[in-house]
Amino acid sequence: MNANPKHALLAGIGCLLLSAPAVQAEKADRDKPVNIEADRVSVDDVKKLQTFEGNVQLAKGTLVIRAERILVQQDDDGYQRGIASAGTTLANFRQKREGLDEYIEGEAERIEHDARSEKTEFFGRARVKSGLDEVRGQFISYDARSEQYVVTSGPNGTRAPGNSRERVRAVIQPRNKDGAGTPPAPAGTALKGTQDIGKPTQEKTK
Repeated sequence: MNANPKHALLAGIGCLLLSAPAVQAEKADRDKPVNIEADRVSVDDVKKLQTFEGNVQLAKGTLVIRAERILVQQDDDGYQRGIASAGTTLANFRQKREGLDEYIEGEAERIEHDARSEKTEFFGRARVKSGLDEVRGQFISYDARSEQYVVTSGPNGTRAPGNSRERVRAVIQPRNKDGAGTPPAPAGTALKGTQDIGKPTQEKTK
């Protein structure tokens, strides 16, 4: 979301679409193996499904997902799809940006990551941050190939009910005059690691 993001807030449906040319995930991650740590694992070889439970950490190159429970299913071509579920804290996502010493970071009640499509979806109390830019909503979809975010005020890409106070919220920092990038963060305000992301403030979903 850092390079002249085009954004449209559709007030009628509470949906925000951000085009993010500079927000590109680390390309080398595509060819890295998946490493997972957990307290317990169960395997279903027939369905090619693995269930990891208890302080789970999934790493694939610079991509790291932390959650209480992660289901990983592999298709016939070897691509993995992971579904991370929150426990006492929200599930967390972190991945390095291509060519930069910065990370895309997110959190939600549930995170689904598809290695084939390179799409990550955040469900429930969702937040994604890149550099100094940030979006919040009940649903966020990030497509690493098209480099776009879709954020909605309701669950699963829907509009929140008319009597709901849920809204999409975004903070988009101004660009420098030369277009070289966003202003540097003041001292002491460096981006937190994923494990340090706090629980976002948000109204209860109706």
